[in-house]
Amino acid sequence: MANSGLTFNKFAGAGLVTAFTIAVLTVGVPMLFERTPPAHPGYLVAVPLVTASGTEAPDVPPDWGTVLPTADVAAGEAKTAACKSCHNFDPSGANGAVGPGLYGVVGRKPGSHPAFAYSSGMEAFGAAHPIWTFDEIYNFLKGPQAYINGTKMTYLGLKSPQDRINVIAYLHTLGSTLPIPAAKPNPPVAAAAKGAVTGAPATAASASAPGAGPPKSTPATPTPATQAATAPANGGPKP
Repeated sequence: MANSGLTFNKFAGAGLVTAFTIAVLTVGVPMLFERTPPAHPGYLVAVPLVTASGTEAPDVPPDWGTVLPTADVAAGEAKTAACKSCHNFDPSGANGAVGPGLYGVVGRKPGSHPAFAYSSGMEAFGAAHPIWTFDEIYNFLKGPQAYINGTKMTYLGLKSPQDRINVIAYLHTLGSTLPIPAAKPNPPVAAAAKGAVTGAPATAASASAPGAGPPKSTPATPTPATQAATAPANGGPKP
């Protein structure tokens, strides 16, 4: 009986040690490596625009008088489908789930939509900028958090300039108070190359033209002195 009791104690002890080891591995070890998840998943990766020549193209606001009349409004509306989970676009002006109503946002003062609790960053931006211009919206849509520090808008942004143009064209149809500006005139035609000679004789230009032969000499008009020098002397044979 003593041996059987000792055997039982051995098995019981082994079971307790095993249970304790499992508990340490499943509870204690994860606690040592516990990580706080990010508030907003995803990473903002800036991808520069590159031209055909391999150089980085500057992403600057376009000439709105040229691009807005020809922008794809339907494509812009389609791009805002992801925005409707936070914003409201209908004429009621009601705020969305976590964002202000965007009807009439073009030309509106930033951070001023009624009944929405804006961040301090957006309020400071609104204090420095009287209205949402086309340029401001263009830059904001590229990367909201990069453009306005502390904004509540966690959307990573639209990297394609044409997508932003189309979205702005769509927003402009929603009660905008900002008129589309006139298109900028085309740049003036380049002047002639520096150092070009003006008013030069035509013969000089033709003589320097490629493939032109040597300049032809024009016979001089005889003067009375040369006529006398070449005339036959008196008494000489006459024709």
